Parts: sequence; structure tokens; C-alpha cells
Amino acid sequence: MTAPPHDARPTGRARALPDTQQGMRRRNLARVMHAVSAEGSLSRAAVASRIGLTRAAVSTLVDELIRAGLIEELGPERPGRVGRPGSALAVSGHGPAGIGAEVGVDHLAVCAVDLRGEVRARAVRHGTNRGRAPEPVIGELTGLVRQVVAEAEREGLWPAGLAVAVPGLVARDGRTVVRAPNLDWNDVDLGPLLPDAYSLTVDNEANFGGLAELWLVEDTPRDFVHVSAEIGIGAALVVDGSLLRGTRGFAGELGHVPVRPDGPACVCGGRGCLEQYAGEEAVLRAARLEPGGDRVGLLAGRATDGDEDVRRALREAGTALGIALTGALNLLDPEVVVLGGALAGLAPWLLPSLESELARRTAGPPCPVLVSRLGPEGPLLGAAHSVVRTVLDDPVAVSGR
Repeated sequence: MTAPPHDARPTGRARALPDTQQGMRRRNLARVMHAVSAEGSLSRAAVASRIGLTRAAVSTLVDELIRAGLIEELGPERPGRVGRPGSALAVSGHGPAGIGAEVGVDHLAVCAVDLRGEVRARAVRHGTNRGRAPEPVIGELTGLVRQVVAEAEREGLWPAGLAVAVPGLVARDGRTVVRAPNLDWNDVDLGPLLPDAYSLTVDNEANFGGLAELWLVEDTPRDFVHVSAEIGIGAALVVDGSLLRGTRGFAGELGHVPVRPDGPACVCGGRGCLEQYAGEEAVLRAARLEPGGDRVGLLAGRATDGDEDVRRALREAGTALGIALTGALNLLDPEVVVLGGALAGLAPWLLPSLESELARRTAGPPCPVLVSRLGPEGPLLGAAHSVVRTVLDDPVAVSGR
């Protein structure tokens, strides 16, 4: 399934449809797509019951979606139901797919996700991107995109769009990286650097991680703060099921909230930022360890083995994270905090000091802290699923391909 039933709605970036007969038809097609997607398989009658349209109207909409290759019939429903069995419907496992990509400080990743939410192709390249010019990095990413698209096409899929997660601030145009300090990129328009065959969206990796949490993890509340970390630390602020982006689209820069104003200099130009205490490299420095290929695995392994330097560094990172999060919790009053990215793998050693700091500093009752089940996969999956949801939100836009 591509999303839990409670979130069968547009992502917030979908084009608004006009209040005309044609606009109503397109909205109803989207309602059918979301209903079938959320349940896995449904009959026409069940779809009609869920979205409040007549069976005749739903049947017409379903036939159109079948002709477009977006929905397929699975055959008669399971026996034992009263009355004549209907034909079970499911979103197609062929046709449009969402292509998600991620530019990390030390990796590139691309995946293809079909309308059923299944990852059908994937490619990863490990290696540092810090300080490299955008052109060669995006050139390598483009090679991975083409590799994944070719693999997906062999399985009967075609790319409905490309969404790229980056560790930095992204302008509201959805393609310009305004500032990515850990890559040393400033004002980089990714549009000309990526294949122009695809509809492109670029967003902050923490935002895509938060959306993945909202769409893919059952029982995720509609108000939460999602914290994502690798070398940098970002946050997605989800309010009433939508991202809180801010005036310029820069909301969520948790890593550059100062926790000790007289602390060490940060790549952002400030001092004592959270990243200097809770980012992966900062924790490794505090633990007197050299960075390696699998930083989280190294820290978790040493902490499990009882290395007191590592455990102390993680406790201090949890305290710093609690200080930085306190302001967000007091301002927004979310239902939960979700730890994602690298933080998910280090949660057993971060949580005690983090929760203690939140309990001491927040005005109301302590806010629960959950650990993401998606972990570091969240941003990449969120990027790919954001494309899938544009198809669900407006199937007419892709049905004419």
C-alpha cells in the first residue's frame, strides 16, 4: 500500500483543480485512486461506499483508470460474501513509477517505486561529495537515475517524475539549492544539471523523511516533529498532516539552532550549533574515534560493547538535541517527536538524556519520542513516494502519456 487510509489526500504541492465539471471529474478520479491505493484491493461497490459516489459513477471512473493503465482488475473477490461477487481492483504494478534520488554528504542513492509502494529498482554509490562541485556530483547521480529507470522499464514501468532529496535549504521553486553547508553548495539550480525528460522536484532531505513517516508508517499522528541526522541535522515540522515550510521554505533547520552560543564554529557561520554536538562527525570527535565508512555502525558497536567514551559522547549528543528541540516543542506543541536517519540507529544511547532534557525544559507534559522504523531510508523513500502521490492526486495528468 502506498499510504495509510487516514492520509488519502493531496500532498500540498499538487496543482489545484478548477471548480468545473472537468475539475470535479479529475478530483473524483483521484479519490478512487487513493481509496484503492490505501486498501490494497477493493471492489467497485466498496469504493463507492468509501468515497460516497454511486456505483454507476464509480464504475465509469474505474473503467477510465483501467484504460489508462493505472488500475487493474484482479478477478472475483474472495468467496463467502453475500450476493454476486464483484471484481477486486488494485492500483497497477506497471505503468507510472516515482523516481526518488538522494544527494548525501557521503553517498548518492536512487530508487524506483511503483504505484503500489513497492521499491522495484535501486542503485547506490558511496563516496564523499563534500567540497565537490555540483556538476560532477549531479552527473554521477544522473547515471544512477538512468540505471534505475532502465531497470524499472524492463519491469513495465516508466518514470512519472524525479524527486531529489538534498541536505540543505531549497527555494520554493523546488529546484534551487540555496545553501547546503556540508556540501559547500550555494545557489545551485539543479534543473539544468538533471535530465530534462523528467518532471523535477527538489526538497530538503528532512522534509522528505518526514513525509515518508506520514505516508508509510501506520498510526503516525498528523502533528509531529521528525528529526533526521547524518553529518548534518534537519527537522520536518508536520502540522495537521502538512509540512510547515515557512515563508521562504527554510523551516526545520534544527541543526543550526545554537545550544551553546560560545561553542565551536559551525560551517553555517554561527557558533555552538546543534550539529557541533549531535552530528555524526561531532559525536565521533567527542568519542575520540576516527570517521569510517559506517559511522553509525561504529558508534553503535562500540556503545554496545560498553565503550564509555562513546556512551558519554552519545549522552552529551542527546542532551544537546533535547536543548535544541525544546524551543520547537514549546512553540508547536506536537503530538510526538520522531527520530530518523542516523539518530534511529543510536536511539538506545541518545534517548535517556534527550528525554530527560525535554522533561526538564518543556512547559507542558513530556512529549513522547519515537524511533523511526524507516531510519536512514526515509528521505529516499519520501522522495520517490512524493512522485507516486502526484499520480494519485491527479491521474489525468499522467494518463495521456
